[in-house]
Amino acid sequence: MAAKKQKMTAEDLIRMKFVRGCAISPDGGTICCAVETISEDKKKYYSHLWLVDATGGEARQFTFGKRNDGNPAFSPDGHMIAFTGKRHDYPGIYLIGVDGGEARELVTKDGSFASVSFSPDGKRLVCAFRQNDPAPGAAKDQDKKAGEKKDDTPPKKEAPVYRHITRLFYRLDAEGFRPADSYHIWVFDIADGKGQQLTKGRYDDETPVWSPDGKRIVFISNRQPDPDRELLRQDLWWVPAGGGKVRRIPTPAGPIANPRYAPNGKKIAYLGHTNPDDAWGVTNTHVWAVGPSGKPQAADLTPRLDQQAFDSTISDTGEGHGTVLEWAHDGKTIYFLSSFAGANNVHAVSAGGRQLRQLTHGEFHVLVFACAAKAPVAAAVISTATAPAEVFIMNLSGKKAGVPRQLSDFNKELLAGVQIQKPQTIWFRSGKTRVQGWILKPPGFKPTRKYPAVVEIHGGPRTQYGFTFFHEMQLLAARGYVVFYCNPRGSHGYGEDFSGAIVKDWGTVDYDDIMAGVEYLKQKKYINGKRLGVTGGSYGGYMTNWIVGHTTKFKAAVTQRSVTDLRSFMGSSDIGFEDHREFGGFPWTNEEGYKRQSPITYARNIRTPLLIIHSENDLRCSIEQGEQLFTTLKLLRRKVEFVRFPEESHGLSRHGRPDRRLARLKFIVEWFDKYLK
Repeated sequence: MAAKKQKMTAEDLIRMKFVRGCAISPDGGTICCAVETISEDKKKYYSHLWLVDATGGEARQFTFGKRNDGNPAFSPDGHMIAFTGKRHDYPGIYLIGVDGGEARELVTKDGSFASVSFSPDGKRLVCAFRQNDPAPGAAKDQDKKAGEKKDDTPPKKEAPVYRHITRLFYRLDAEGFRPADSYHIWVFDIADGKGQQLTKGRYDDETPVWSPDGKRIVFISNRQPDPDRELLRQDLWWVPAGGGKVRRIPTPAGPIANPRYAPNGKKIAYLGHTNPDDAWGVTNTHVWAVGPSGKPQAADLTPRLDQQAFDSTISDTGEGHGTVLEWAHDGKTIYFLSSFAGANNVHAVSAGGRQLRQLTHGEFHVLVFACAAKAPVAAAVISTATAPAEVFIMNLSGKKAGVPRQLSDFNKELLAGVQIQKPQTIWFRSGKTRVQGWILKPPGFKPTRKYPAVVEIHGGPRTQYGFTFFHEMQLLAARGYVVFYCNPRGSHGYGEDFSGAIVKDWGTVDYDDIMAGVEYLKQKKYINGKRLGVTGGSYGGYMTNWIVGHTTKFKAAVTQRSVTDLRSFMGSSDIGFEDHREFGGFPWTNEEGYKRQSPITYARNIRTPLLIIHSENDLRCSIEQGEQLFTTLKLLRRKVEFVRFPEESHGLSRHGRPDRRLARLKFIVEWFDKYLK
């Protein structure tokens, strides 16, 4: 007799295994993925490589130890895997044979490696690398290559005497203060680990890719006179693989991501759009193609696609919100991800742009998609509303093209022992606008009972809730709450007009849509309309603040990593200087607009018991935003409490220290239990 399943708990987060990306061998027979786990002391994450056979069978762990290995890449012959990790004092690139054995250190440096890939002949690796600022007393050159004697433990990191800031974009959430160095393109020889820096200067050079003949490397760089003021003006560039002059590939002004050479070398596909003055994520990113030297000219291959050509789906268990662009092995098709109506599927466009189709059709969240270089198959990492992400395989041709087949089952034991609830998809009216939402009911739900409800609001605002696993929502349902969430105007997934509806007008139609959903929910006989809670993070925190400042329908609220005052946000956020396009100018040119759209303006109206959760190292929404609201409400003698998380950044709920993630969930649950039960 099968054991009775238990209700989801906060601690179940510790038992989860998180698939973080994957690569597929050229013949399509083997998939290498990175799987992240949480340490026994609940204070660290470890990530190891696993191999999955495309024909089935148990996944095999490939690297071990208290390490964080990731970003695997197969060699062209499929016999070797390159990956990033840290075995000694500094991060580096490592090589390991597919048949196993000890990983070989190719190079280590005190900095960050990204976009590692093999040359077509398999003799070299390219990557983007950025040197960290040296610690006091550190040697200038900390490079270590295979076979060299290891240096002593690096000098202890300590705060400098001062920081002299001269640039606008000088810090980034989760990274901290940006180093003086920029990302540059490096090539390393597989045989001896010797490296050559191909680009120099003050500009970031990123996402390098080889031409099929191995003679060129294409990369992305914003080389405007003042790139910090024009973050969405990137260009494609190329440099000879052996070093030489850097040349620009003409493309329309706008953002660029994921350049990929066609197998025959005649085109370069990329993701982008032509609105460098876009607000936050309103203009649709499309698939483009351009000749290697600018001829044929850059052309939009998906002009009629009223969707973003990337992943917009948000979750607390998957990284998500990523970009994918892959050529089919025969060069006839380009594959990409696109979010629509809560789902995130793989789409395909022909190399000439004439045929656009959806490859996968499912209520799921495709986070990663990788095509085999020599076979019509692809690997994918997919999550559903009832299961964390796992590894899948799918054919790209034939009758079953685009039908994912699950290969891994990393969370089998966890899912076998806990009750997982499937959310119900709903559509409701907000004026003349149709809005999509979901209702998640508690385990053992009884339609004759009256349940308290919690309304969750996503961040962004240009993201979407959807068909992906969300531990926090499953936990609230397990605690006896009906959980309601929706995608109000301003969200992705419903077209450009829908996304842009709140530009210069936050707290208007988005508020209307959420409250229309609340009224829809209250009509359900199983809802106790007098026991409603609301919570959200980032923009969701903004909307939580806005809601409790405009209505008393909620009996409890939890605002997380929120925005309260748009005027101070502009200068205290790492990228707040970009918000002038979102809010209609700068605070000194649109003072009334900033005041009108700031929740702090309406703080005196707040009567709902409010818990404020904020991270002390949040550079996206600075903790001063939470401090302002807490102090204001305390002076107004309102019911308010403040929970601060030391050392954590904006992404506490997604990738903060595990014990702090658990503490955060505990505070949320206890707050709602106190006021809603």
